[in-house]
Amino acid sequence: MHGEDEMKTLGSKLGALFTGGEVIELVGDVGAGKTTLAKGIAKGLGVDEAVQSPSFTISRVYTTASDLRLAHYDFYRLNDPGIMISELDETLRDPQTVTLIEWAEIVSGVLPEDHITVQIVSPTETTREVSFRAGGPKSEMIVKALA
Repeated sequence: MHGEDEMKTLGSKLGALFTGGEVIELVGDVGAGKTTLAKGIAKGLGVDEAVQSPSFTISRVYTTASDLRLAHYDFYRLNDPGIMISELDETLRDPQTVTLIEWAEIVSGVLPEDHITVQIVSPTETTREVSFRAGGPKSEMIVKALA
């Protein structure tokens, strides 16, 4: 995969498959394209506002015209999730919310088994390799539909 546009297009295809309640763990080094993929997912869900990285705010929530919400978390700067674990746990239980989580290792204990892990590797500055791992039946259906 080459470039930001292709990453956004992939994200848009993925986002269009979501109906609410999905949990997506975005894995990759700094600059791998996690937030770019998140922007595409937001577009596929129908989010009209500009999507920004939640690196400094920890979380951002967007709404869609179909009353779904997109919650985007980034735990990169945290050594301990503190009260954010409670907020995340509540968000994960909401069937109207699609939840994206960057740097999820610190909160892995509250992630549902049935979630999608998206691994982004950048072998060069201009290329990305993206792989998907489904953790349960709903996630498997989405990953298969994407292929």
